[in-house]
Amino acid sequence: MHEATESLATQVFDFPSQTVVFDECLGAMLADITQLPAASGVGIGGQVETRPSAEEIELDGKVFTIPRTLQVLAGKTGNWSGLVGKLWQAPVDLGYSGAANFIYMAKGGSVPEHTHRGVEYTLVLDGEFGDGLHHYRTGDFIKMDGEHTHAPQTSYHSGCLVFSVLDQPLHFTSGIARLLNPFSHLFFK
Repeated sequence: MHEATESLATQVFDFPSQTVVFDECLGAMLADITQLPAASGVGIGGQVETRPSAEEIELDGKVFTIPRTLQVLAGKTGNWSGLVGKLWQAPVDLGYSGAANFIYMAKGGSVPEHTHRGVEYTLVLDGEFGDGLHHYRTGDFIKMDGEHTHAPQTSYHSGCLVFSVLDQPLHFTSGIARLLNPFSHLFFK
C-alpha cells in the first residue's frame, strides 16, 4: 500500500524542474490556502469551541493534530454537522467551486457505496479506514475518480479523520443511498 501511496504522491507532486503553469482555479486555491489566518473553530450544533492552537481541530471533545500545510484552513472551517452512518463533516471554504471537508468517521461508521463524477483527493489525518479496495492509514493520500467504486468504513478504535476535496458530487451506487443521487448536490458544499 505504501508503494501505491508513494507512486500517487510522486505523480501528483513531483513536478519537472521547468516552470509549471497552474490552472487558474488551482493557483487561486493555493494562494488562498497559504494566506489564510489561523482562527478558532465552531463545534457540533454551532457551539463555539476554543482550539488549543491552529495545529489542532476539535470534534465533540476529541482533539486532532492537523498537518502544518492544513493549519491555515482553521479560520475557513465551518460548523461540524452530523450525518447518517456515524459521520461528521466540517466544510472548508477554499474560495473555488468544489467541496472541501474535514470528515470524521466514528468506530463502526461508513459511507454508502459510491463512485465519483469527478475527482476526489483525500488525506488520512488520523486513524484508519478501508473501502473494499484498500486499507488506508494516517498519512495516506488517495485519489479517486469515476473508475473507482468504494464504500469507506472504519472499525479503528478511535475512528478516522480525513481531509477531502471533491470537484463534483458523489454518485451513490447501491441500496437506498441511490435514492439520494438527485439530491447529492445538497451534500456538495
